[in-house]
Amino acid sequence: MSEERLAALEARLLRVEDELAITRLIASYGPLVDAGAAAEVAEMWTEDGEYDVEGWHMRDRGQVRAMVESTAHQSLIAAGSAHFLGPAAVIVDGDTATAVCESLLVRHRDGEFFVWRAGANHFELARTPAGWRIVRRVTRVLDGSDTARRLLAEPWTSGNITSERK
Repeated sequence: MSEERLAALEARLLRVEDELAITRLIASYGPLVDAGAAAEVAEMWTEDGEYDVEGWHMRDRGQVRAMVESTAHQSLIAAGSAHFLGPAAVIVDGDTATAVCESLLVRHRDGEFFVWRAGANHFELARTPAGWRIVRRVTRVLDGSDTARRLLAEPWTSGNITSERK
């Protein structure tokens, strides 16, 4: 195998490994947040990472942790909830990445489960010494608004999709 082919293969493998790591990171949010694992959820973000979900804009890891520890969140999980994210569409560009996915928040009440919220999620991520971390997550309710739909379409409409195919 030529050096050029080997280098190309290594680059492709690294991209696949990066996409898998990011997919796992995003998929771990639901189980961790439903378990109330505040420290582990906070560690998913960079130290100054942001989480912007309607009505709540967290501007660092500490605020993400406080959200999980909040009375509102603890009441939600004590009553029974399941946060489902994904599958995520991931585009890696060197040491940064973009990912989008939809999410469902399922709640339990009176012995039954119902979808309480459907969301559009847009992630900006960075490779750190500790692995991939969320720099910014924006979540908007999927209520038919242009804002939510744009969050989901952005990687393809911004031209970023071409970097994935190289």
